[in-house]
Amino acid sequence: MELTMTYRTSYPDEATRKQCLERLRETNRQIELYNLFLDDILAQLETESRQKRRERLMQRGQPIE
Repeated sequence: MELTMTYRTSYPDEATRKQCLERLRETNRQIELYNLFLDDILAQLETESRQKRRERLMQRGQPIE
C-alpha cells in the first residue's frame, strides 16, 4: 500500500500580503530605532569609561600640558 501526501500551498491574497509587508516595515523601523538607542547608550558608557580611566591616570602622575 502506497501512501502519498500532497500538500497544497495557498498564498495569501494581495491585501493580506500588503498588510504583512507594512507590519514588517514598521517592525524594521522600530528595530532600527532601538539599535540607535543602544548605540547612544554604548557611546555614553564608553565616554564615561574613558573619563574614569583618564582620572585614574591623572591621579598617578603629572598631567599632560
